[in-house]
Amino acid sequence: MKKLLFLILVLLFNFSFAKIWTPTILSDNMVLQQQSEATIWGWTTATSETITIIGSWNNVEVTTKAHQGIWSVQVPTPVAGGPYTVTIKGHEEITFSNVMIGEVWIASGQSNMQWTPNMGLDNVEEEIKNANYADIRFFQVPQRKSSTPQDDTPGEWVSCSSETMQNFSSVAYFFGRKLYKNLSVPIGLISSNWGGTPVEVWIPEALIEDDSELKAAAQQISEYEWWPHLPGATYNGMIHPLLNFNIAGAIWYQGESNRANEKSYYKSFPLLIKTWRNLWKKDFPFYFAQIAPYDYEKDKKDIKAAVVRDAQLYTMLNVPNTGMAVTNDIGNLKNIHPTNKQEVGRRLALWALAKTYGVKDVVYSGPVYKSMEIKRNKIILSFDYAKDGLKMEGKTLKEFQIAGVDKQFVEAKARIKGNQIEVYAKEVKEPVAVRFAFYDKALPNLVNSAGLPASAFRTDDWEIEID
Repeated sequence: MKKLLFLILVLLFNFSFAKIWTPTILSDNMVLQQQSEATIWGWTTATSETITIIGSWNNVEVTTKAHQGIWSVQVPTPVAGGPYTVTIKGHEEITFSNVMIGEVWIASGQSNMQWTPNMGLDNVEEEIKNANYADIRFFQVPQRKSSTPQDDTPGEWVSCSSETMQNFSSVAYFFGRKLYKNLSVPIGLISSNWGGTPVEVWIPEALIEDDSELKAAAQQISEYEWWPHLPGATYNGMIHPLLNFNIAGAIWYQGESNRANEKSYYKSFPLLIKTWRNLWKKDFPFYFAQIAPYDYEKDKKDIKAAVVRDAQLYTMLNVPNTGMAVTNDIGNLKNIHPTNKQEVGRRLALWALAKTYGVKDVVYSGPVYKSMEIKRNKIILSFDYAKDGLKMEGKTLKEFQIAGVDKQFVEAKARIKGNQIEVYAKEVKEPVAVRFAFYDKALPNLVNSAGLPASAFRTDDWEIEID
């Protein structure tokens, strides 16, 4: 009798303290990726119990059995819509309400992605006043570093309102707003960023440490008290907890801090994209902003940021399913955080609308250097994304340089001829290479017929000399 009573007491004790819980990315107000397999996962103190998930869009039960307290199921989602509920049943029941089905994007990077309306934004009062979109949802990942990969992060999903928008990423908001207006589906935006961070902190540490070149480059990053600098630190705390959550794609704005090891960005940035896709187990689109001009060193010859921009162009041209929003016409030489975030978000959204969602007749890129031809003392440049011709903002084209075999670049004159540009300089009789906007604070004025600016570029593959 005593043994039976003891057993009953043990069972009652375990039941009273038993618990089912999920990561915070699963909560009321969340957006699940439409027409996909949404992962619903979590933990239980009843370590081998049966867990049932029910989405109210079809009320179909999906069941799994916990293993050592961990459970996970794949739930098919319908076309965009809502609101719905998601119910989790085990020894207790959890229900998430006001759940939408739509398009989910992660927005990450350093301070220009982190920058909120309250930190500085053009036309800020009007933008905040009008930011009431109940079907756009925000999830803000707090800034947390970790030496080991984390399973969860604090945070909650909230609807976009004048109150919530003003402390959320401006670029992410304007990107999401453009998608929402064009696609008419709920939009979920996950903001995970930290000002000042180099790309290495967003990549798993082992991938940097196992590559001698990247390991040496990472050691060139200085330590500051305001942000982490060690490889993997923000990946562990701010990306790893999200990997089970299905996304449509990612937008990225980062690179300024990698002026400290600019040449390695040709390798580290593509590695970031490849790694995130592998970890999410999905070849999702990755669209990013090219860093804007800024007066870093008060010296026109400084090209560290120009090299980062060149590495970003290289990444777009060599990594599939990527796109780049050029920002050299909306920067501010005296402010490393330009306040026209509306246009950055819009340009990133143009890529998504055209390439991810197949919206027709969207011009989504400015001119991108394609090829060159030498004709006597001139070089003729051809461009992609310029089928309707090239234009300039102003009276003369700016920021072209030309060089001969001595590799000494001089200022050049340039003329538009349809969708080509003719470049020459009287000092260079036998030209072999052209560079465009190839220094940190260059302010070029070449655009296409849609007014989108041309990316900085170089026609040469010479070793870049950094003073």
